[in-house]
Amino acid sequence: MSRKPADAAVPGTPATVALTRAGIPFTAHPYEHDPAAPAYGLEAAEALGVEPARVFKTLLADTGGTLVVGIVPVDAQLDLKALAAAVGAKKAAMADPKVAERKTGYVVGGISPIGQKARLATVLDESALEFDTVFVSGGRRGFDVELAPADLVRATGATTAVIRRR
Repeated sequence: MSRKPADAAVPGTPATVALTRAGIPFTAHPYEHDPAAPAYGLEAAEALGVEPARVFKTLLADTGGTLVVGIVPVDAQLDLKALAAAVGAKKAAMADPKVAERKTGYVVGGISPIGQKARLATVLDESALEFDTVFVSGGRRGFDVELAPADLVRATGATTAVIRRR
């Protein structure tokens, strides 16, 4: 894996800037995004020719006034009870998309767990640890970054737990 600085081929996003500044190696994977795609994460997996279990989506949940980031495979759902338990909250509900966009600085469908406006508590589903590398949004629709799960944990300050359900 190589570090990819922002240039004409690699979108310069807060995620790529944060990874580059931190010295974390990653590979940029731009792809042609279809605005009519019903599921952005599954679209990414198909466009990149990667098994969906290696492509992770970034979801925001509200745990009673505090936002939390959950990162789960695109072929799974976020288990809100498990996410709440992982951060010591009683319950969690999906965050309002407009709030998620405002707090992260990204648009829905392109929310990266890396380089968000504010550092939020983050939980990565532990299934990511089964792979040498995983894919997450690079900060815009049609752009993913590939990196080692340990580097994703380091870049986001994440903890790991089982927070997915099939």
